[in-house]
Amino acid sequence: MIPPVANRFVAGESAATVLDHARRMEASGVKSICNLLGEHYDERGPADEDTAAYRRLLRDIPDSLDACVSVKPSQLGIEMGSDVFGENLAAIVEVAAEEGRFVWVDMEGHDTIDATLDAFEAAARDYPEMGLCLQSNMKRTDEDLRDVAEYAGKIRLVKGAYDPPRELTHQGKDAVNEAYERHLEYLFREFEGGVAVGSHDPRMIDHAIELHEEYGTDFEIQMLMGVREDAQVDLAREYEVYQYVPYGDRWASYFYRRVLERKENALFALRAILS
Repeated sequence: MIPPVANRFVAGESAATVLDHARRMEASGVKSICNLLGEHYDERGPADEDTAAYRRLLRDIPDSLDACVSVKPSQLGIEMGSDVFGENLAAIVEVAAEEGRFVWVDMEGHDTIDATLDAFEAAARDYPEMGLCLQSNMKRTDEDLRDVAEYAGKIRLVKGAYDPPRELTHQGKDAVNEAYERHLEYLFREFEGGVAVGSHDPRMIDHAIELHEEYGTDFEIQMLMGVREDAQVDLAREYEVYQYVPYGDRWASYFYRRVLERKENALFALRAILS
C-alpha cells in the first residue's frame, strides 16, 4: 500500500487507481498519460508481464476518458535485446490500435537511444498514433531531430534526467536551456506531427506558446503528477495539458527520485511526515 506521503506523485498501485485519478484530472481540464512503474529488467518475465499489464490497461480505459499510455524501453526488455523491446512494443501498439489510444515511448539512457529510435520508427510506420521522447541535454539531439522530422507521430521534448558521459551532453543549466529553446524552435518550425513540451519551466512553456502563435504548430504541455498542479489546471483553460501519471507497486524508487530532485518536493515530504 502506498503511504499518504507518496500519493502526491503516484496515483496508486492498480490500474483502477490510475484511471480514477485520470477521471479526477479530466474534470479539471487536464488529460492523463498513464505510466506503469518498472524499468531496467534483466529477465524477460517481468518485461512480458508489464507488456500484458499495458495491454489490459488500454482495454480498460473507458471511451469517455481521454487518456493514453507511456512506456519505458528498459521496462519492455531493451536491455535483453532490441528484438525483445520491439516485440513487446508491437504487442502494446496492437491493442492501442484496436482501442484507438495513443502510445508514448520514453527515452532513457544514452546507450539505448539508437535502438529506441529504430523500434519507434518501425511501430509508428504502421500506427502513427505514437509519440517519442527526446532529451535536449544530449548533443546528438540536433541530428536526431532532423531524422525524426520524417516520422509519423509526435515528439515530446524534455531537458533530460539521466546521467550520460559528460562528453555526450551539454554541460550546465544555461547550456541545456539554450539547447531546449533551440530544439523547440526547430520542432515548431519543421515538425508537422505535433509537439509535446515536457517541462515545468515557465520560461520554456512561455517560449513554446510564442512559437505556437508564430508557426501554428499543434502542441501540448506535459507535466508530472505532483509538480505545479495548479499551473497545470490554469494552463488547461487555454491549452492542451497532459499530466504524466505513474502507478504500480514499484513506487518507492520513483517517489524518492521526485523528493530528491527539488527542494520544494523534499519540504512537502518532510511536512507530511511531521504532520
